[in-house]
Amino acid sequence: MKKEIIIFCFSFFISFSQEKAATYLDVQLFRGNVYKHTDDIGHLIKGHPDGFMLSYNWKTFGKKEWQQVYNYPEYGISYHYLDFKNRYLGVNQAIGVHYNFYFFNRQLMLRISQGIGMTSNPYDKENNNKNNAFGTKIMDNNYFLLQYKKENIFDKIGFQAGFMLTHFSNGRFKAPNSGINTFAFNVGLNYNFADKQEFIKDSLPSKETYKEKIKYNIAFRTGISEGPVPNLGQRQFYHIGLYADKRIGRKSALQLGTDVFFSRYLQDYIKFVSVAFEPTHDSYTKADTDYKRVGLFIGHELFINKFLIETQLGYYVYKPFNYETDIYQRVGVKYYIYKNIFSGVGLKTHGGRAEAIEATIGIRL
Repeated sequence: MKKEIIIFCFSFFISFSQEKAATYLDVQLFRGNVYKHTDDIGHLIKGHPDGFMLSYNWKTFGKKEWQQVYNYPEYGISYHYLDFKNRYLGVNQAIGVHYNFYFFNRQLMLRISQGIGMTSNPYDKENNNKNNAFGTKIMDNNYFLLQYKKENIFDKIGFQAGFMLTHFSNGRFKAPNSGINTFAFNVGLNYNFADKQEFIKDSLPSKETYKEKIKYNIAFRTGISEGPVPNLGQRQFYHIGLYADKRIGRKSALQLGTDVFFSRYLQDYIKFVSVAFEPTHDSYTKADTDYKRVGLFIGHELFINKFLIETQLGYYVYKPFNYETDIYQRVGVKYYIYKNIFSGVGLKTHGGRAEAIEATIGIRL
């Protein structure tokens, strides 16, 4: 699954390779707390994690229609360093690509980032068995920034401050994988390398341009995952999505559909539970219990340039094995590689617990 994330990062910059824009650098410090999203990580919450972030950003000024629609966003690449102040978790580092979106006369900035992280102290059965958050050294990383931002206060130097949420997880690629979410307050400076430029404010197409009939989609998602108990073994999974979508404007489409999950790691986990507990125990399950699941979901697609951000909320209507909650979520990125054929990378979760990083290929009919 790490390969799919790398491909996404590479594609992000290829799509902008022909565009020239003003650039700026920002440097930030942050300090915060680990959020206890599950009781499993209670022993890992000690002290106040802190670190720094370094980002390089490209501005847009409306040369393309999507830039005007989204109030002239920015895109960039960032590196951040996070010290958990915990000997089991150690230090994490991440590099990712991001978009910056602006509100309230461009004084409020929202950043959304997707990237790859690395930890200094992954789980090890003999040397670090207390770290049930990171089962692998290389992981997925997402972070969000919400900041007040002001540029060019002192010549080309500006100020920004706000809040950050950063998430590290391997998407249950290998157990254990409780993951870590960190909330932090951050403050920093930015420096513009170019002189101020004017935004282009040409007229945009009307909303009628984006009216469409209901479209039907088939999505095939796959990857490798492991059960919640270490050393059960990594298994291929196959998730099939059938859904309809309706475009409701320039930026959005709504979805309604069903998922069928063939998560083979559940077969191993069901067998483990069947022998690990007595028949009278609440967690006991028969070894021949069906591992397949079926869910119904609603979703939303946000259109940004050639990329789409997809979010879905689902409910299992068939789940013989009592595993995780009955509600699941998915968030991911889609990219149309040819007309109605799309690919993507997504994260399937149950609340704050990741289940799988999904590589997707699909068709929109």
